[in-house]
Amino acid sequence: MVINQDLMTASFWAQPPAFRDELFARLRATDGPVFCPREGTAGFYALTRHADVVEAARSPGAFSSEPTAVRLDELPAGTEKYGGSMESMDDPRHARLRRIISGSFTPSILARFEADIQERVTRLVDGLADRRESDFVETVSTPLTLGTVFSMMGIPVSASQELMPAVNIVLAISDSGNLDFQSPEEREAFIKEKFAVMHGFVTDLAEARRKRPGEDLISVLVNANVDGEFLTDLELGRFFTLLVAAGVETTRHALSHGIHLLTQNPEQRALLLDDLPTAVEEIVRCATPVAWVRRNVTRDYVLHGHTYRRGDRVILYHCSANQDERVFRNPHAFDVTRSPNPHVGYGGGGPHVCLGAHLARRQMTALFKELYTRLPGFHATAQPTWVKASLVNGIERLPCAVE
Repeated sequence: MVINQDLMTASFWAQPPAFRDELFARLRATDGPVFCPREGTAGFYALTRHADVVEAARSPGAFSSEPTAVRLDELPAGTEKYGGSMESMDDPRHARLRRIISGSFTPSILARFEADIQERVTRLVDGLADRRESDFVETVSTPLTLGTVFSMMGIPVSASQELMPAVNIVLAISDSGNLDFQSPEEREAFIKEKFAVMHGFVTDLAEARRKRPGEDLISVLVNANVDGEFLTDLELGRFFTLLVAAGVETTRHALSHGIHLLTQNPEQRALLLDDLPTAVEEIVRCATPVAWVRRNVTRDYVLHGHTYRRGDRVILYHCSANQDERVFRNPHAFDVTRSPNPHVGYGGGGPHVCLGAHLARRQMTALFKELYTRLPGFHATAQPTWVKASLVNGIERLPCAVE
């Protein structure tokens, strides 16, 4: 099937969620593959079924993450040095980095930061109670996730003023239409500058931690010795970029989606505290903060009866897989008791499953428990303002109030 709707344009992702959901449902129902031609560039195949997304994610030998997993087109020339993080690598490079880094993201190590997360959550809910009306993104989801990651890495919160402009630009380049410049050269120079700010900051911090290590994540990472291997400064800078994107951006949007969903479904809000871990998984399924990832076919491979050829580009639509009627009963319903819930909100498995899933779950569970125990009537007062992007299913603003 060839469709004339370009699933990667800003105009498509600006459509109401119901419009997108209806189109993806039609695509899931087709017997053959779905090909999306693009004007002026190579087209791509859209994988929309849960089974296809999972199989491709777990078959990295045929579905490669290189040269990039988070852009339909390649990174702007000259930025590959900074942007080539783990999510856009295959083994053996990916396995080496993950082996070094994963030891710092075990549940036991993350438990060290439990008290910090709870203290932060308590302080933020105190602020909501005092303020009565607020923008949830600005006052809760952003400071919680950013503050947690900065604290874990030993970065002073005051540094956010220096880093966040660069962070926002780095996140924005995942969608090529987000940054407008008079020339490609001007755009390239601007993006390189922002990458360099982030990498330079973490490199300086790493040097200090090598001389005087502490209990923070930077200290653990720069001194991690796995079979005689250490992270280089460049690898650490790339990982920092990834952690900010995955650890801040996606979790803050999942939190904001949760408030929106619980406001729309007050009967579910009444059930929330009965089984928070199950409820959190349903919020992630419905939110699907990372809507898609790209894979590049390296050898002929038969998937769902179709042979994908070497050189084909495919997009794994997590947002569609998480609504697949074959896997989820009544998939468009928000059900905080849904179990089992094999969503792909943290990836479809395989080597690129999200390292930060434990951290995301801890933050979400702590926040919703504190918030709805103390302020059970907390709710959104208006529809969200959506982030204008395709890769990240994000909420830019969400007005809320305490009853």
